[in-house]
Amino acid sequence: MSSWKGRLRGPAGIGTALVAAVALLVLPAAGKQPVPAPAAMDLAWPQVKHAALAATLADGTAYEPGLFLTADTSIGTAPSKDRKSMRLLEHRPTGPDVLIRKLPQKGYPSFSAITAAGDTLVWIERVGSGPPSIWTSGLRRPAPRRLTADAGDVQSDQSTFDLVIAGGQVYWTASGAARVTEVRSVALSGGPVSVRPEPGDWKLTAWPYLVNGVTETTGTTAIRDLRTGRDQAVRGNDRATTRCSATWCEVVGGTTGGTTVELMRPDGSHRQKIGGDDIAGAISDPVVLDRFEILAQIDDNTQLTNHVQLIAYELATRRQVVLSPDAFGIAYRAGVLWWSTGTDADFVRHAVDLRTV
Repeated sequence: MSSWKGRLRGPAGIGTALVAAVALLVLPAAGKQPVPAPAAMDLAWPQVKHAALAATLADGTAYEPGLFLTADTSIGTAPSKDRKSMRLLEHRPTGPDVLIRKLPQKGYPSFSAITAAGDTLVWIERVGSGPPSIWTSGLRRPAPRRLTADAGDVQSDQSTFDLVIAGGQVYWTASGAARVTEVRSVALSGGPVSVRPEPGDWKLTAWPYLVNGVTETTGTTAIRDLRTGRDQAVRGNDRATTRCSATWCEVVGGTTGGTTVELMRPDGSHRQKIGGDDIAGAISDPVVLDRFEILAQIDDNTQLTNHVQLIAYELATRRQVVLSPDAFGIAYRAGVLWWSTGTDADFVRHAVDLRTV
């Protein structure tokens, strides 16, 4: 992934000469379509569901979302008002928040990799330095129960696929012996954990696929089907870092003119350049919903502020949709992207449901 440096593109100036110059720059080559101009989210997607959300709950406690069910309803964590407990909650735009689970704060509990399928919620729970465990609950009638304490050395990179629910099972990856990844699973009803060792460095993507090269400089070189055990080779190159889902890859490489960011299918087809030195992937998952690449446009201040211009690149139209001119705290899970604007001490959280575009 390219580093957080570069220069943001300045706004277009005024004047006939500049307009003519810009027209020449975007004039398409023979047989190619012009690249659409960037557009603000409200203009590009008038139907999209989005929300601006307070950083605190009604009781004044700080709230941290981990999964959005819709643009304004989420699952997340907040301390109790007396600061003695940490709560896992469903936070709604109207009505009281729903308590799912509460643990004593003195144990420094954490809830992570929150995911849902229908009415079923699943998460990874850890207390202090203790081992992680996998938990579940219903959403309509919260009744948390532990699926297993045998989670292993869980791997996580803030991906929407850290936990995957499929076929009545929950899947995750854990570090095994040297250069071995364990694909672990447990039934949603509970029971013993199945452990499938996969030599190499792998992570889950959309079920039933794994991608390799998580810690390698070159990134993904193969996509494995867990049902068949077959691998699909990724057509990257040694001078680039490739990050793939099961269907798309982001390729960041160096050229004599600087860095280029491209998208392609794993077989190398449908290749398209989407940016240069001032563009980087904003989240860990490339090409979400097989429709959008989430990008951060960076400038000289980014290293100091960690704030970026947040952009969704539409693969179908090749258009850049500007979601926020000044965003930080960017996260994504299960179709919803969220971020913050303001300062670390005084901010507003924003969420957009990309499934509604």
